[in-house]
Amino acid sequence: MAALLRRVAKRLRKLRARLRSRIALRLGIATVAVASALAAAPGLAQGDDAVSFFRAAQVNDAGRIKPLLARGLDPNLREPERGETGMIVALRNDAMDVFRLLLAQPKIDLEVQAANGNTALMMAAFKNNMPAVKALLAKGAQVNRPGWTALHYAAAAGALDIMRVLLDQHAYIDAESPTKLTPLMLAAREGQEDAVKLLLQEGADATLRDSAFKIDAAEFAERADKPWIAKAIRQHLAEQIMRR
Repeated sequence: MAALLRRVAKRLRKLRARLRSRIALRLGIATVAVASALAAAPGLAQGDDAVSFFRAAQVNDAGRIKPLLARGLDPNLREPERGETGMIVALRNDAMDVFRLLLAQPKIDLEVQAANGNTALMMAAFKNNMPAVKALLAKGAQVNRPGWTALHYAAAAGALDIMRVLLDQHAYIDAESPTKLTPLMLAAREGQEDAVKLLLQEGADATLRDSAFKIDAAEFAERADKPWIAKAIRQHLAEQIMRR
């Protein structure tokens, strides 16, 4: 009986060892598969050339980027941290030489979005960079898109001239963010009084409410401790009612 129990125990140990080996092998294969998938993620930066590309974009070193592009580096490459393209990084850092170089690339895609949904036009609007805004629009950048838009960003920055250009390009004045925040609400919250006035003059709807707080533009101004803006919005609404 003792000999039989020893043989059974030995067989069980072998089975457990074989099972551990199979599990380890499968885990190894899974790890390799995940690593391969991450390495193959479209547009994410890989390798020394990519690192050099984004460093050069930050410091406006177009001369360092030219040979990288000549070697076939994708001009639409996205850096891993924010998922921003080289063009968005350049605009964030006012690197206009790099911006112009990338804009001239035949394969440049102006609609590639960062992880947060930003596009090059949105970043240019937020930075109040009129030359970049005009160049992007001339190249065919989209003014309207679902969610956040360049008009939101221009309104938040109080970039009045850019707001006018975008509106001339048929920017939807009551565009809604994912939480239904409009450019008017954003301008009111940020204390951009002149941007609020411009949007109201151009027909923005001051009665709309966002989906997160269920409040309108005037209430956004009040919550941001800007009662004079709330007063101006409510006066505009009262005047609208009187004209009806």
